[in-house]
Amino acid sequence: MRKPALMGLALAVLATGCTVERHWGGSADAGGDQVNIGLVTKTDTNPYFVQLRVAASAAAREAGAEFSALAGQFDGDNNGQVKAIENLLQQGVNTILITPNSSTGVLDAIERARGAGVLVIALDTATEPADAVDATIATDNVAAGRKQGAYVRAALGDTPPKLFMVDGTPGSSVDTNRHNGFLDGIGLAGGDPAIRGRAPANGDQNTAQQRVENLLQRTTDLNAVYTMNEPSARGAYAALRPRGLAEQVVMGSIDGGCEGVRDVRNGLYDATVMQFPARMAERGVAAAVEYADTGTKPSGFIDTGSVVITDKPVPGMDSKDTGWGLEHCWGDE
Repeated sequence: MRKPALMGLALAVLATGCTVERHWGGSADAGGDQVNIGLVTKTDTNPYFVQLRVAASAAAREAGAEFSALAGQFDGDNNGQVKAIENLLQQGVNTILITPNSSTGVLDAIERARGAGVLVIALDTATEPADAVDATIATDNVAAGRKQGAYVRAALGDTPPKLFMVDGTPGSSVDTNRHNGFLDGIGLAGGDPAIRGRAPANGDQNTAQQRVENLLQRTTDLNAVYTMNEPSARGAYAALRPRGLAEQVVMGSIDGGCEGVRDVRNGLYDATVMQFPARMAERGVAAAVEYADTGTKPSGFIDTGSVVITDKPVPGMDSKDTGWGLEHCWGDE
């Protein structure tokens, strides 16, 4: 049975809006259907989704599969993702891998795809309900948020937290799970007065900077910052630094991209929780190959793991330093 090898030398995939990028492979094994995989990401500009797309493309090429990549035009573009699914169905794909912008925003389109016999796997972001797709291959975002919260709590020592929370896109399961996991890890309940301010930034650096600047107009009495992802952390740092607050807060994030690991090494924030989009992509492609060959579908939630990256380790928490992080950023452990 054919199995895709782990990600080799990646080739850039340039997909914008609903532009299709195909990578044509060889024919399927005798008796099996041609593997035709469609990938739909939230955007084609966020480096995280670029890496996921590149890894999926490379794995598909190595598997001899046809591959098409589409994306929403911005974070939260549900209509763009619905159009992308419809486009892929017209192309005759037998598997769709999707990172849904909203946990509920594309469910009707997914249902139509599954009704047509297409295997649908959520990557990175779970749907609600989870069984709207055949399987989810992703980071356990509650666990990742909990690790960030536990790190910030430990780094504060005996000092009670005074916290800003820079959230992601409202309605996204990733945003909700990371937010709730962080609060569990730091030991706070939603609405606790220790949370001095919170605002959604949609995972965007410029928006995060503006939102944190707005929060700072209300109070500068803080010592901790939660950020949903690394672009948000860079934006928060840009807002804090001119006020002399960047060195006074413990800030964590989640992503584990190479730029984010360098941010930690350079002191922009204290820690990030690395996830592994290449592993998500490779396992998604492997499932597509298995489905085309045998008709076997994966099911349930498949956790691809997460690791705390910091050069300021804290007692009682497993972590890796930025040297390790730069060797593994967004790849396989």
